[in-house]
Amino acid sequence: MRHLVLKTVSQARRLIVVVFGFTVLAAGIAMIVLPGPAVVVIPIGLAILATEFIWARKLLETVKERIQSMRNGSI
Repeated sequence: MRHLVLKTVSQARRLIVVVFGFTVLAAGIAMIVLPGPAVVVIPIGLAILATEFIWARKLLETVKERIQSMRNGSI
């Protein structure tokens, strides 16, 4: 019984992280055309999703590299 409860809590946590992460990411994408700090919100959404998904972690690394190269003036 205890194993079932722990598994259910783990699944509930993952569901909350996924819903919250995609909501923040969608808000950031909407801020590309709407007023708002899309450049800040999109990486936050990806960071939230990166706690559960490898694809989000890789995409976040790509975004970090592009931001760093823009800071250095190489783009």
